[in-house]
Amino acid sequence: MTVSVVIPLYNEDENVEILHERVKETLSNLGSGYEIIYVDDGSTDQTLKKLEGIQEKDKSVVVLSLRRNFGQTAAFAAGFDFARGDVIVTMDGDLQNDPKDIPKLLEKMKDHDLVSGWRKKRKDPFFTRRLPSILANWIISRVTGVKLHDYGCSLKAYRKDVIKNLKLYGEMHRFIPAVASWYGVRLAEVETTHYPRFKGKSKYGMSRTVKVILDLITVKFLQSFSTKPLQFFGPIGLLSGALGFLISLYLTIEKIFIGKAIGGRPLLLLGVLLIIVGIQLIGMGLLGEMLVRVYHESQRKPIYVIKKVIGS
Repeated sequence: MTVSVVIPLYNEDENVEILHERVKETLSNLGSGYEIIYVDDGSTDQTLKKLEGIQEKDKSVVVLSLRRNFGQTAAFAAGFDFARGDVIVTMDGDLQNDPKDIPKLLEKMKDHDLVSGWRKKRKDPFFTRRLPSILANWIISRVTGVKLHDYGCSLKAYRKDVIKNLKLYGEMHRFIPAVASWYGVRLAEVETTHYPRFKGKSKYGMSRTVKVILDLITVKFLQSFSTKPLQFFGPIGLLSGALGFLISLYLTIEKIFIGKAIGGRPLLLLGVLLIIVGIQLIGMGLLGEMLVRVYHESQRKPIYVIKKVIGS
């Protein structure tokens, strides 16, 4: 089993050399082939220069330099595209993940397709980092149905055939276990060591919370309705249209049989609005169905995933 370790870096020149020593020491003891892929995500310090020096001395290292800072998800995606190992391991480059946990993930990979790290004893500030993370993990687990203690832990291991079929964008790297669940992956979680940041500056902040929530909505929609959008918009549209029809019918009966004036009543506007909204939602669902059909048929995207074929 060959291993590719993908590590995105952004302005981590103080940590790069120590990081490589620790990763190299761990991988050298595995007894299997490996490669280390460093992705420089548009660093403005000496990160790339130090990576180039490391690569000159160590030919098991591949350095990808992005033209600008595209974000961690894009950096992971670039690493996945170039990775050649049977198992792809990801981790942060800030020395908070411990490379010595990689063998634990690989041992678990013998019976699983995806293994996620769990920073059970996390060494980050409670109110600014740990508390929002606890709430986010609970919400993501409930919404997606894929229960993990630590979605934000970058230390994960994937089988190549799982990760190569995923397309990442936005802040989707943290949702890979949830997205991969569509493929029926065997998922496990392993406790990992976590260290406080000693050097460099954290790139995470509260501003990411909004992005995570928006991406969670996207993931949930894709997970449940990516091939059947009408089943999402249709029921809401039918309910809205039916309520609008009943309101309008009630007002029509009052007008014809009782003689009440309905022209200036807010209820009339509500009924008409609900009917229009219902028609629009059903129309959106139908447009979505046509887009899905064009997408799958033109690009021959499968709607199933084969685990293995037995016999000829």
